[in-house]
Amino acid sequence: MKKEKIIFKNNIIDLAQPRLGSKIVYCTDDFFAKASRIISPNPPVFIPNKFDQNGKWMDGWESRRKRTKGNDYLVLKLGRAGKIRKVLVDTSHFSGNQPDKISILATNDVNFKQARWINLVNPIKVKPNAKHYYTIKSNQTFKFIKLNIFPDGGVARLKVFGEIDTQLLNINKKKIINLASLENGASIFACNNEHFGQSENILAKGKAKNMGDGWETRRRRGAAAAEGHDWIIIKCLQGSVKQFEISTHHFKGNYPNQFSLEGIHCKVSSKKLSKILLNPKNWSNLISKSYLKAHQVHKFVLKKKLIINYLKLNIYPDGGVSRIKVLGTHQ
Repeated sequence: MKKEKIIFKNNIIDLAQPRLGSKIVYCTDDFFAKASRIISPNPPVFIPNKFDQNGKWMDGWESRRKRTKGNDYLVLKLGRAGKIRKVLVDTSHFSGNQPDKISILATNDVNFKQARWINLVNPIKVKPNAKHYYTIKSNQTFKFIKLNIFPDGGVARLKVFGEIDTQLLNINKKKIINLASLENGASIFACNNEHFGQSENILAKGKAKNMGDGWETRRRRGAAAAEGHDWIIIKCLQGSVKQFEISTHHFKGNYPNQFSLEGIHCKVSSKKLSKILLNPKNWSNLISKSYLKAHQVHKFVLKKKLIINYLKLNIYPDGGVSRIKVLGTHQ
């Protein structure tokens, strides 16, 4: 069997995603396309013959042609304040109506209208119908993002990749919470496959909307089906685990046959993290191979006391899981 491909997420999430509570709180102009579309989790689309009362419908944020001095901008409030590592400005389908330049600023001030903004990306030209990634070197925590476009135009998507600052969450250490919740700072370190559904979906709040709102792998074939299995490594909020919940909602003919869970408490630098987490010998067994059923929640109580900050979910041989909950107290 050929060597398994690993998809590294490196504990980074899109802090701008609406399911964290992120939203556009101000924009100078969104005449042609609503500013709220810029943080949609779905890939931008182009519908050739779709028009509305103001003109061509576009999947993103688009302002009118500016006939006065200045530039257009919007302000994004992050649902969870965090440290920003990378920003994506995506001009997909905006060709001839993309901005000439963009810049990005951020602040952690409570009132963005009177904030002291910190420059993250200086004014820089953008291309039509292209994805532009910018590495952010600041280690500060930010709550608001300001996207300037010069002088006007359209942007399909804005994604703000980083980590939630869990020190600002004020979590009650006596209360049982979901240590694997996106809202509590959980994230994906790596997985081996996410062909049909993004691995991060498994950490979302509430019941999945449909199969696409969960994590689903491709079907294993040949030697991969006989020898291997699929897996995902989750960075949890550090805590003492009491109970696990595995949900297969909406997965009726494609749920995994079995699953197992492993845990580890690991505090090392990012350079050494892969070496430790990808070594099977370093993990402690939490739940041995157990059968799953279609379209339901499975609950498992952990009998031994264990503090972890990483969890590995193995599914045999493949399939889809909509949600996982790791119930315990933050330590």
